[in-house]
Amino acid sequence: MVLKRIKPNEIFINQVEFNPKVHFYVYNGTTYINNKNEISGAFTTNVGNVPVGFVNLYELNIDRNQAATGLIYPFITKNSSLMSFKTISTTSFNSDFSYGDILTGSYPLSASISRDFYQIGETRKYVDALRNTFNYYQYVSQHYSYSSSLGDKSTQPLNLISIPSIFYGDSIKKGSVDLSFYISGTLIGQLQDIKKNGELIQVGPYGSTGSGSVAGVVLYNEGFISLTGSWGLETGISRNYLNDISNQVTSSWLYFGAGIQGESYTLGNLPSSSFNVMFEGTNKTPIMSMLVHAERGEFNHSTNPTFIEYGQTAITVTGSTSFIENKYLQPANVVSSSYNDPEQYLQKTTFITKVNLYDEHQNLIGVAKVSKPVKKTQDRDLTFKLKIDF
Repeated sequence: MVLKRIKPNEIFINQVEFNPKVHFYVYNGTTYINNKNEISGAFTTNVGNVPVGFVNLYELNIDRNQAATGLIYPFITKNSSLMSFKTISTTSFNSDFSYGDILTGSYPLSASISRDFYQIGETRKYVDALRNTFNYYQYVSQHYSYSSSLGDKSTQPLNLISIPSIFYGDSIKKGSVDLSFYISGTLIGQLQDIKKNGELIQVGPYGSTGSGSVAGVVLYNEGFISLTGSWGLETGISRNYLNDISNQVTSSWLYFGAGIQGESYTLGNLPSSSFNVMFEGTNKTPIMSMLVHAERGEFNHSTNPTFIEYGQTAITVTGSTSFIENKYLQPANVVSSSYNDPEQYLQKTTFITKVNLYDEHQNLIGVAKVSKPVKKTQDRDLTFKLKIDF
């Protein structure tokens, strides 16, 4: 084994941005993610062990035989380390549990988009909690203002769609949000952030009521969509979006996403209405790239026994307690020749299969393997580029 130091100018640290696309489709009270339906398993009706439209964090308890083995779950024993789950308060941990008690949690942990609809004057704790966030983005657009001549988010009808960060990563990509409202499969309204400033502007259908108007805003870093557009997207037709047959309303952006989990109102079936929520996430991953050189005359000797010509005596025993290695061992000649006899001149040749990374104390911290062995001759320079994601 030969150790070689990587020089500072051979190490590069940069950042790669990924933008995964996410598509939610809501129909008749059911949400579908990226057009995935329920998949039956050997032991469960849905292998993910979560409802359709949800993701299973870490994908635990997948298609598990609950009757035979039960579900796996996290647990902590209360001891002098005082470790506990984040969801258990310090007061509860000290007063409700004795030393030796086992604290348990449950899997799977799941997430999906949710919706909260607020009528005029209705209490809205989630919207109130976002007051400072809305006002912070006023410099981008006045439509973010919590209270202005454009509307008062503390009292006006408002449709709030929440997107967990597991779906978008660091933030939602600006300009990627696209909302589509369908009735019986026909598009009656479409919103896009065409200015990339968070304003959701109605762009379709062409010439429809509200075209060009701002129907809401997107909080890209926080994962919220606030819709306040109240104009009718249909003419002369009312629907039961409020689960009150005596109070049917005209389709508008206030009722977009009706049937998404987390409804403020328990909705009945809405077989005529369906909704699309599409966006791209932003995941930034720091990457370290390192250049490892195998220059001419380097790494052309191997301790692998197959490196030595077969039939030679490698060790000479000089007594019961010592031995001497033969320093005149000849390496095997693997240079190809066009003729059986004579052979080509001997060239020390090795095949590099992996590169080990060590820290300053020579502790192995990583192994990089190549897809197939790389031939290294004495007159050949090689450079391996290693990449590590943080």
